[in-house]
Amino acid sequence: MSLFMLISLVELDHSLFYLLNSEWTNSFFDWLLPVWRNKYFWLPVYVFIILFSIFNYGKKSYWLLIFMITAVGSADFISSQVVKKSVQRVRPCNDTNIAQVRPLVRCGSGYSFTSSHATNHFALSYFLFATVGFQFKKIRGWLIAWASSVAYAQVYVGVHYPMDVFSGMILGILIAKIFVWMYEKSGKAIHMST
Repeated sequence: MSLFMLISLVELDHSLFYLLNSEWTNSFFDWLLPVWRNKYFWLPVYVFIILFSIFNYGKKSYWLLIFMITAVGSADFISSQVVKKSVQRVRPCNDTNIAQVRPLVRCGSGYSFTSSHATNHFALSYFLFATVGFQFKKIRGWLIAWASSVAYAQVYVGVHYPMDVFSGMILGILIAKIFVWMYEKSGKAIHMST
């Protein structure tokens, strides 16, 4: 990639960030999205996923849950400990080169690229999409919409650039694909044995 293309991509990323964080805003999203992106807000959903799996699959759910939790844990580690520490991109809310930022949550001192929220939610969503989603097809669209909305909220509240969440999405899906493949190869996959 040439230097010109890289500069153009960064400028596009900044322009899109400005639109999502400062222009295309409203008071309802100002209230909702800081809560929406909070991991504790989704705790009941995570508990529901575990209970739903156990209720529907009994002992067969254990391998599903082990692979799912390991996929999300790996996604979080790779995003926060490997990629962020290697790239070291400053968050928009800490970037002095950005003229206007509306930080709606505490900015934090960590790095921006890739968004761990996006990586983790897409890893979880894609893993479920590719496993139990074959049996419960109606949840597939909701899973992608859920992960996308959490990723969008990261930009809206001012803690990530669009490229951070887009790259987090790609990273999360790739990691989930690896764990889905391992889950299938283990012979313990639910849809293979039911």
